Amino acid sequence: MCGIVGFLDKEKIKGRTIKNMTNRIMHRGPDEEGYYADEDIALGHRRLSIIDEKNGSQPMLSDDKKLIIVFNGEIYNYKELREELINKNYVFKTESDTEVLLNSYREWGHNVVEKLRGMFSFAIWDKENKTLFCARDNFGIKPFYYYKNDEVFMFSSEIKSFLEHPKFKKELNKDLLGPYLSFSFTPTNETFFKGVYSLDPRMYHDCKR
Repeated sequence: MCGIVGFLDKEKIKGRTIKNMTNRIMHRGPDEEGYYADEDIALGHRRLSIIDEKNGSQPMLSDDKKLIIVFNGEIYNYKELREELINKNYVFKTESDTEVLLNSYREWGHNVVEKLRGMFSFAIWDKENKTLFCARDNFGIKPFYYYKNDEVFMFSSEIKSFLEHPKFKKELNKDLLGPYLSFSFTPTNETFFKGVYSLDPRMYHDCKR
């Protein structure tokens, strides 16, 4: 289990904010923490080391520094994908499935989700095109929550991270009270926080800055 966090925001509040947000999910990744920030985005990661413990640190940058990934989960077919990419002249620096996922996105773009077998949630920032690509596995095993308003887009493995962002508005989603009291669960991707959604299984969200 690992934890991922990030937000798109032009204002210079990134350093302390992303660290506070990431610390909220420290329990998901006790082995390592990592951060990335530029003028548009901030990304955070808490790592539980399983594959390539020494070289799988995140956020991970592509060789050309144009793509940055934060990833939670496990890609079961990463070795097969790695061999396929090597045959396409990709060079790997690590043995991690994170690097395979990052290069798979470089090769196949949004179609990468059709190539993956595993349990995962991830976000990839394209620094050149200023787009954020987020995806979740077919069965929704790995959590992915997001929040957006006119000022900010943010995501995390757990909603509690959003509480650390100054632009997060803590509002109760009253529309869910009726369905929850009737069925004891929420039959939509909405949550009890207004504006916070769970990314549907086998779905992706593409956000343009």
